[in-house]
Amino acid sequence: MHSYLKTQVTDHICYIQLDRGRSNAMHLEMIEELSATIQQQQDDPSVEAIVLQGKEGFFTSGLDLITLFQYDEQQIRTFWEKFIDLLHQLAAFPKPSIAAITGHSPAGGCVLAICCDYRVMAEGEFIIGLNEVPVGIIVPSSIFDLYSFWIGKANAHRFLLEGKLLSPQAALEVGLLDEVVPFERIQTSAGRKAKHYMQFDKNAWGATKMNIRKDLLKNIAQTKDEAIEQVLKQWWAPSTRSILKTIIDNLTKK
Repeated sequence: MHSYLKTQVTDHICYIQLDRGRSNAMHLEMIEELSATIQQQQDDPSVEAIVLQGKEGFFTSGLDLITLFQYDEQQIRTFWEKFIDLLHQLAAFPKPSIAAITGHSPAGGCVLAICCDYRVMAEGEFIIGLNEVPVGIIVPSSIFDLYSFWIGKANAHRFLLEGKLLSPQAALEVGLLDEVVPFERIQTSAGRKAKHYMQFDKNAWGATKMNIRKDLLKNIAQTKDEAIEQVLKQWWAPSTRSILKTIIDNLTKK
């Protein structure tokens, strides 16, 4: 069995590093492993916070379109079900969660990051944002809610409909990021923020987080089935398949 993550616990913080290929593109098995790992850290009383991180150059490029394009109807349905479940699980994680965004973080990478409590990104020529619409993928209302939770509804509306990708500095200015630091300082900054949250009463902190996110989490759960049907209908549309095939052809030529 392949492992697509590396974990290390230091000072009661579990550092979860995405580790699949150069760009950490996500497929079904990686989603399943990440979900299981997050649950383990939630259940482990010795772990008081998590830091989700990539490797130099990429946090994660998002979904592995090359692999997903080959999935049959049941596989792609299972993928989307488990992906949305992962988003709910990460957004509902009762302990502090920090995204250490080590490089490019478009699409699904950005979605993982906005589920966390705090985002620190490496400075450099990187991009972050939700560019699903130009790829032909419908953005569910729950992901709009996640995005607008941090950057406001007006910006989320504008950015989603044009598939806008931002530089670290631009993302910092609109509130999508909390910090931008040199790559070599990113893990230190993430750990420092986790420890800042860890100093507070755990029950008070966790319960307040759940109160703040109550409507957000309810929407993810309640709209899951409708979102999956909408996404899958578009996924199999000839126009989307054509766009995906062009993207994949370009990726495989590089």
